Amino acid sequence: MTQATGALPGHETAQAFAPAPGRRSPRGLARALLALTKPRIIELLLVTTLPTMLLARRGVPSVWLMLATLAGGALAAGSANTINCFIDRDIDALMRRTSRRPLVAKGTATMVRPAEALVFGILLGAASTALLGITVNWLSAALADAAILFYVFVYTLVLKRRTASNIVIGGAAGCFPVLVGWAAVTGRVSLAAVVLFAVIFFWTPPHFWALAMRFRDDYAAAGVPMLPVVAPAAVVARKIVLYSYLMVAATLALAPYAGWLYTCCAAGLGAWFLVEAHQLRGRIASGDAPAPMRLFHQSIAYLALLFAAVAVTALLPWGRW
Repeated sequence: MTQATGALPGHETAQAFAPAPGRRSPRGLARALLALTKPRIIELLLVTTLPTMLLARRGVPSVWLMLATLAGGALAAGSANTINCFIDRDIDALMRRTSRRPLVAKGTATMVRPAEALVFGILLGAASTALLGITVNWLSAALADAAILFYVFVYTLVLKRRTASNIVIGGAAGCFPVLVGWAAVTGRVSLAAVVLFAVIFFWTPPHFWALAMRFRDDYAAAGVPMLPVVAPAAVVARKIVLYSYLMVAATLALAPYAGWLYTCCAAGLGAWFLVEAHQLRGRIASGDAPAPMRLFHQSIAYLALLFAAVAVTALLPWGRW
């Protein structure tokens, strides 16, 4: 297993500061930097932030507050993702799924130097802190900073290459947007926000382990001990089912605050998710092709629909207990 790089600016070789090969256009550089932020992940994080703000307000917050919070959250997520790409560029080069990322792609795709990516990531984090702190409140800024630091230092540098529990613990970084959204509206973090944090915390392992099952060989080649690499598929499926139940239980724990209409939606969506989780386990037990990407894609749809239910029920004048 490879060792964590722990790369810092002072440890960069001269190659990192050398001009990238080929002619670089401003447009190409901008596209490469944008790719480093992992826009699809940012979209998923923002899907959880806005409904949380609506629930915290029990209505629609000011347009400016929503825009500032979403922009600050996007900058924070982009910062964490960019620095993650900088640190993980060695293992990204070994995995087919990540081999086309800007810091490891070859030839004309090489549009950005590692040092530029690191500086860009740090600047995004600073911009997030300033935007949230000045225009929203400093608690939301501090929570966004905590998410960046947790993702970079706890998950990427400490856990990812050392333990199969990497995504269980490290996945907490992706739960912070709901705390940021709640704090932006109320100026504090309440129990309901913690419950939403728990929903995403328990959702992350089934979501990511399904993806890791599909790309098990990639992670094995890079020496990353994702659970599907170090444990039999039957064990992974059993843990996916366990965390799926914990996730559904967490969604129902929000029922006293969110109302009966949300509870009905959460129960129905939870049943839908649990059926697929059990089917994945059944396919593995019977020796059939596991098709884990079915659960992976369903997990994305599930989270989006669940938080859509949070948003809709927060806006409706009825549906509460």
